[in-house]
Amino acid sequence: MLPEKKRKEFFQALLEKNKAYEGVFFVGVKTTGIFCRPTCTARKPKIENCEFFTNAQEALLASFRPCKRCHPLSHPSLVSPLVQKLVDAVEKNPEKHWKESDFRKISVDESTARRQFKKRFGMTFVAYARARRMGLAMKQIREGEPVIDAQLASGYESSSGFRDAFSRIMGTPPSKSENQGVLQACWIDTPLGPMLIIADEKGLYLLEFVDRRGLEREIERLRKKTKLPILPGKPAPSQQIEAELQQYFSGKIVTFKTPLHLLGSPFQKRVWEELQKIPKGETRSYSAIAKTMGKPSAFRAVARANGSNQLAIIIPCHRVINSNGDLAGYAGGIHRKEWLLDHEKKSTKT
Repeated sequence: MLPEKKRKEFFQALLEKNKAYEGVFFVGVKTTGIFCRPTCTARKPKIENCEFFTNAQEALLASFRPCKRCHPLSHPSLVSPLVQKLVDAVEKNPEKHWKESDFRKISVDESTARRQFKKRFGMTFVAYARARRMGLAMKQIREGEPVIDAQLASGYESSSGFRDAFSRIMGTPPSKSENQGVLQACWIDTPLGPMLIIADEKGLYLLEFVDRRGLEREIERLRKKTKLPILPGKPAPSQQIEAELQQYFSGKIVTFKTPLHLLGSPFQKRVWEELQKIPKGETRSYSAIAKTMGKPSAFRAVARANGSNQLAIIIPCHRVINSNGDLAGYAGGIHRKEWLLDHEKKSTKT
């Protein structure tokens, strides 16, 4: 969440249509559900109805759709016909999972689409379509609105589009999920960006950054393992972890006490146990963890188990690095891994 001073700065730039802020931020307008560039000529909203984002993917995941007046996904001085064609195609069918045959149907080369989106927006077209699809379901989770409100705000005249987008990601359509066991999901803001929490009344199943690569597949695997749909809600474990994360980011908390549901193989659970033993402010290599487990040759399996962790920060997979000291991969982004490690080192000294 942006500091209030930065929000006021961005809002003033929006009022002035300041070109110097092109590429610095996008603004989502809550009353219309669209997001714009700073120089958009549309009527300016009140500051309380604005959400500011540093990139387009954040705006999409927050459920906003691109403005048709200022074309925020096109270069400020050039509206790319290919980009606009693809954006329009997504808006006609936001819940669509794009395949190679879909590109052929609209006479678009898939590799060209990937290059243009990646070069200009830092994400591929498929990532854009996924973010738009995820945003529809995230809106319901984030705001806890009645289904009909979320449906209408998403621009659907009938409920089928929203229901399809929601159910493809979260399971059974909302109206059919009453009177059965469910998992509950909520959205929380953190200094490193919004995170998704999925829990039941007994414990936590998932805690991930909403823009984590592969999040949609993680949710799908979770639904299959539990055989339960996911609906908006914040049970006690979700409230507890939100409070603990606030303490963590302020540098006060050392251990998390929220009850957890660990869904994995015996080997994966052993790896996750070892991760939780790594002291805050320290790191371990995949090889070191494998040796601690008495399986020195299993460092690749340790790496896979590390990547299968669905409880970011709580099970600190960010504390695992390569043997040569490189940070290695992190599904939430290397910048977040670096930030978390620096934060933990600083907080151990206070």
